[in-house]
This record gives sequence, structure tokens and C-alpha cells, in this order.
Amino acid sequence: MKILIFLSLLAVLASCYVSNDEISDRNELKSVLMKQQEAWSNNDIDGFMEGYWQSDSLKFYSGGNLGKGWQNTLDNYEVRYPSKAHTGKLEFTIADISQIHKDAYWVMGEYHLYREIGDAKGTFLIIFKRINGKWKIVADSSC
Repeated sequence: MKILIFLSLLAVLASCYVSNDEISDRNELKSVLMKQQEAWSNNDIDGFMEGYWQSDSLKFYSGGNLGKGWQNTLDNYEVRYPSKAHTGKLEFTIADISQIHKDAYWVMGEYHLYREIGDAKGTFLIIFKRINGKWKIVADSSC
């Protein structure tokens, strides 16, 4: 019985443990998002896009539509947000960062746009993957 209690306690403690690598990864992911937040708030869509994987395999899902490709995503942002009045000030609220694999995480949260033309807000689920030593968003679902 004591062994069973000990093993149960050990399992609970192990599930609460986050490795130093995971802490470092999460901080790097947050850094990418903060750079994106700053770039967006400065009406720098090109800078915002640096957080995304520059590949035709990038996926972006929003409004019931699945878009593919980095250039397509950039083009859509430029059409939908043509000026500072449209981009406004961006703030992310991160609800969860969970490791999927050694080199992949999902991030769930909310975005808030404070704009002259009217505020906007929504939720997101993004998938980060470490590619060539850098964290890049490979999939984004925002609504």
C-alpha cells in the first residue's frame, strides 16, 4: 500500500515538472509573439510576418477559410489591414502553451486590436515548430 501511495505521489509530481528546456522554449515562443505584437502595433506587417514559417506549407485558418503559404498570408494581411488605422495596437493574452513534441508547441490565447476604426478581438490557436534552430509559426487558426 505504501508503495502504491509513493508511486501515485511520484506520478503527480512528475506531471507538474517542466524541464529547463521547456521553460526556455516557452520564453522563446513568448519572445516571438512579443516581437509580432510590437511590429503589428507599429504597422509593420513585414516584421509581424517574421514570426511565420516562410513556406508554401504555412497554413492559416480563419473565417471558415483555409489559406496556404507565407506569401498568401502576407498578401491577405496587407489587403485587410492597409493602414495604421486598421492595424492599431495589438495585445496578446496567452492562455496556454503546451508542448506537442520536442520541437513543437501549441499556443492558445486571445488577441485584442485597439483601433481608430473600431476595436476587434478574437481567439487563436497557433502551432510553433523549431525550424533550423528558430521558432516559427507553421499553422494559425484565428477567429
